[in-house]
This record gives sequence, structure tokens and C-alpha cells, in this order.
Amino acid sequence: NTDFIDNSAGVDCSDHEVNIKILLNAATIRGLKTTARDKLLVRMTDDVGALVLRDNYLQSQALSVAELSAAARLSEHAHFIRSLELSQELDRNVEHLPSIEEIAERQKQDAGLTRPELAVLLSYSKIALFNRLILTDVPEDAFLGRELERYFPPLLVAQYRPLLRRHRLRREIIATAITNSLVNRMGPTFALRVQEDTGADAGAIARAYTTAREAFEMRDLWQQIEALDTKIHAAIQYAWMSETTRLLRFVTYWLIQRPGSALSIDAQVAILRPGLRQLRTVLPKVFNGLERERYDEVRKQIRQQIPAASKLVDELALLETLASGPDIIDVARESQQDLQTAAEVYFRIGAALSLDWLRAQVVALRVDGRWQAIARNTLREQLHSLQRALCMQILAKAKRNDATNTVDQWLAERGHAVKHAQQTLQEMRALPNADFATISVATQSLRLLTEH
Repeated sequence: NTDFIDNSAGVDCSDHEVNIKILLNAATIRGLKTTARDKLLVRMTDDVGALVLRDNYLQSQALSVAELSAAARLSEHAHFIRSLELSQELDRNVEHLPSIEEIAERQKQDAGLTRPELAVLLSYSKIALFNRLILTDVPEDAFLGRELERYFPPLLVAQYRPLLRRHRLRREIIATAITNSLVNRMGPTFALRVQEDTGADAGAIARAYTTAREAFEMRDLWQQIEALDTKIHAAIQYAWMSETTRLLRFVTYWLIQRPGSALSIDAQVAILRPGLRQLRTVLPKVFNGLERERYDEVRKQIRQQIPAASKLVDELALLETLASGPDIIDVARESQQDLQTAAEVYFRIGAALSLDWLRAQVVALRVDGRWQAIARNTLREQLHSLQRALCMQILAKAKRNDATNTVDQWLAERGHAVKHAQQTLQEMRALPNADFATISVATQSLRLLTEH
């Protein structure tokens, strides 16, 4: 680590001290005695230390996760550096970041940014995101206001909750907490990439990320992974942390690109969280084709890595498939079918039309630069959108709890078109590798089925 990462706890501790004193000064004006105030400060010492150490732990963890993909994301990191330079928020020479020529040389060597260089990007990413968030109404969001209670020691929250909401720096504290969570968990380039890909502003990105995190109850999952510190190899932990990031990235895009008014965190979490909880039980019962094979294989692999944590094994094995969760929940609501029937139809049609295989090919695509990365994400989103549309079309005529016959009937009604699409996919599966063009052609041939 760089010194500014290792020594950040000192700055963090000072920030907590100042913010606590601001709160207690307000309490003193309302009658808190100086002796009682001093005793309260002493009682909170260990809690403040724990909060500061937690921040330090998460920042170091973020760097370790970023290191895993540093070489693969070098183009993305280089684009981030150039973007900050263009907005005059960064001078790479001052921060000892590699030049354009040095980055080109590292690409030839399949090398990425070093850990100290990633630390610089992490810091500048937080500064840039905070500066944008503080100008939005995000710090006024009632749901995100809960970050105030996470920031202060529990003893202080319990005694002075009403004063928290009137804290002089509440907006800054909330914006800082959201920034730290998003950048630590999603990486330094995430916010910029989402903004460039979708046109969403910092406020919309923060709301979508928070909704995804809360709906999938990621803090609980992260805690389970972190509880394995010193019990399994750290690289395994970081790899699974990276998988949670992949899921949250996809769902953040999904939420941002939904039609309608501004995203309500409370409303979306209230819909998605119960559905996702139910799906964790339902999914292993309804998997078909490659989804079943992949789930069983991943579960077996995780059991070898984490032999004792059975609940965690089940949760991790479902991560990739849960990306379809919001679509399945939406389809069930719109078609007025129960969640299990919607899930059965979703995966049965996916297996029948090799959508599961196509998605696996998209994930396996190697990308060279930002535009190919965008193209890969677009293909993945198109496949999810296609499977959702097919599922909706089938469920429109479905009888409750009769997924198998409903799918078979739908396929039979489109016999010639389905046979043509399946033959096209069979030819593609015989190829050694599927590329962008191949997958695009396959997606288009399947999209035609929705028009019959």
C-alpha cells in the first residue's frame, strides 16, 4: 500500500472526532452537561476505533480485489486517467501514474497498474464521485439517510437520533458514506463507466447501486466472505468478492435503464428483496440444461474451497444466475403468475433455445478496450431482455403451475421458426469459439421468434 492508504485511519479518526463533537455541541446546547459529555466520549472510544479500522479494512480490500483484474482492466484504467485529465481533476505526472507510452508497453507485457497506482485511482475516484454527489439531492434521500446511523457509534445513535438528522455536516457525511461504499465495492472506474454508457448522473448511479446492494442483501454476503479471513486463501475471497461486483454491476445497469420516473430505493427494494429471497429457494428446483450443469459444477467447486460454510456455498453458487432474478420477478408480477411458474418458464425456454449457452459465450468473450467491453455488456443485456420477452409471451397464455406444457405448446406453435433458430445455434456450437458477430447473429435469429 501507499502511505496515504496505510495512514488514512488517522485522518478518518479525526473526521469522526470532529463530527461527533459537532453533534455533542448541539446536545450541550440542549442541556447535556460537560461531565456527562466527557464520560460519553470515553465510552465511545472503542466503537470509534472499530469504525475507523473497518473503513481501513474495506479500502485495503478494495485494492486487493482491483489487483486481481488490473491487467485485464488496463485499458479501462487508462481511459479513467485520461478522463480525469480532460476534466482537470488529475495530473498523472504529479501522481506518478504511467504515461500513455508506458501503458502501451504494459499492455504488450500483459501487465496492469501497480497497487500504489491503483490506490491513486481509488482516491481520485472517491474525490470525483463525492464532488458530483454533493451537488445532487441524494444526501436528502430518506433511505440513504440511514448512512448517518452507520457512521456514528451505536451509543450516540441510540441517545441522539433526532439530532443526527440536523447535523451540520449530514449531507457531507451521507455523500462520503455512499461514495466509499460504491467505490470500495465496485472499483474506481465504475461510476464513470456507467455514466458514459447510460448517460445517468451521479445521483441516479448511487441510487441504482444502493438499490441493487440492498435488494440482494450484499452486506450480509460480504460479511460471510470476510468471516473466512485466515481460514481460506485470500485470493479465493477476493475472487468471490469480484463475482458479487459483477452481479451488482449488471443489476445497477438494469435499474438505470428501466423506463419510468426516478428510481425509488425504498419501493424497488420492497419489491425485489422478498422475490430474491424466494428465488434462492426456488432456483435450484427449476434449473434446466446448462444452468443445471453450471450450478452443480460451481457448487462442487465452492465446496472444495469452502468446506465448512454450507449456507455460503449455496449463496455463492447462485450468484451468476441471480442476475436474472429482477427480470423473473418483474415477469411474474406483470403476468400475474406465481414466482416459481415464472422461473420454470424462464429457464425452460432458455434451455430449449440455448440462451443459457449464449450467455456463457458472452461472459467468456475477451475484450480489447472500452468499446468491446461496452459491446459485450450490450450483448448480455440483449440476451436477458430477449429471454424476458419470450417468457412474457409464453406466460400470457399460461395456466397456473403448468410451465412444462405451456413452453412445449409455445415451441410447437412456432415449429418452423424454432427449428431454424435451433439449427443455427447448433452450427454455432460446433465452432471452436463464438465471437461478437456469431453471438449477434444468434441473438437476432432468436429475436424473430418474439414476432411470430
